[in-house]
Amino acid sequence: MMDVSLFDYDLPVELIAQSPPKERGSSRLMVLNRATGKIEHAHFSALGRYVNPGDVLVINDSKVIPARLLGQKKETGGMIEVLLIKPRHEADTWDVLVRPARRVRIGTRLFFGNDQELEAVVKERLPDGGAVVTFRYEGDWESLLDRLGEMPLPPYIREKLSDPSRYQTVYAAHAGSVAAPTAGLHFTEAHLQALVKEGVQLARLTLHVGIGTFRPVKVDQVEAHTMHSERFTIPEETVQRIHEAKAAGRRVIAVGTTSLRTLEGAYHTYGRLFAHSGETDIFIYPGFTFHVVDALLTNFHLPRSTLLMLVSAFATREQILAAYQEAMKKQYRFFSFGDAMLIV
Repeated sequence: MMDVSLFDYDLPVELIAQSPPKERGSSRLMVLNRATGKIEHAHFSALGRYVNPGDVLVINDSKVIPARLLGQKKETGGMIEVLLIKPRHEADTWDVLVRPARRVRIGTRLFFGNDQELEAVVKERLPDGGAVVTFRYEGDWESLLDRLGEMPLPPYIREKLSDPSRYQTVYAAHAGSVAAPTAGLHFTEAHLQALVKEGVQLARLTLHVGIGTFRPVKVDQVEAHTMHSERFTIPEETVQRIHEAKAAGRRVIAVGTTSLRTLEGAYHTYGRLFAHSGETDIFIYPGFTFHVVDALLTNFHLPRSTLLMLVSAFATREQILAAYQEAMKKQYRFFSFGDAMLIV
């Protein structure tokens, strides 16, 4: 058994990036070589120096929805905040988080918008402030959500985001995430095109990032933690490109932990990679054997988090914690809007 405290470190609060860099793609880049432990410091614009022609860059094209809704209780007018988590199979029914949770019970009606154009009824209470609600509205759901919802920024970001598009990747296509796949936020269209021109192959998949991104690890032992499931789709073209790269001895580079979890989760479940959709709740921590991904582009993660455990499995815990100490010494920016790390 591994103690969660093994994945702790002290981060100065001033290193938590509160806003994206002025220009997309202007972040710094730390490169960690797993074989040697060597660390290099660069800028993200120099990523092409570390990516070879024929390598497959796997991106997560999920799009963040404006999942934070501020409304009122129909009966009392009391203020309520609802965070959309995951749609259920029943029409217009979602798992949500409600704050303050103590104010809602089964049957509570909520409304959103000045004209009460969106209404929700609580159908079921769930643990940890969760609920199942059914929405009632007229018109188009996505248009209504775009108008009434807000981007659900992580709780460690205190500043209001002036441009919501900076919490989306430039290749976001399929709406469904409640948090951005943040490693992809560094790319511009021009940068991606330049990599392709140099012979790098792009491959897409979709994993809708869920509430697990916000959930802290509350247990003492790593193995006792339970992950929430997230929906994914792996297209046939992506599978073909990965298989061809593997056969030719070229690398598969996951852009972000979400891309890595999708690929490795599928392989872990079925013993092979094939085109399909489903859900994954895979929890990757040291001791895990990787079968698909050869290199990982990621950001710097929270202490005691499942993402820190994942990168500690991909490299080693000692390498990652040493790299993080180096990053703090060099004043790298941490977390969602922070700098990038390439583990090769």
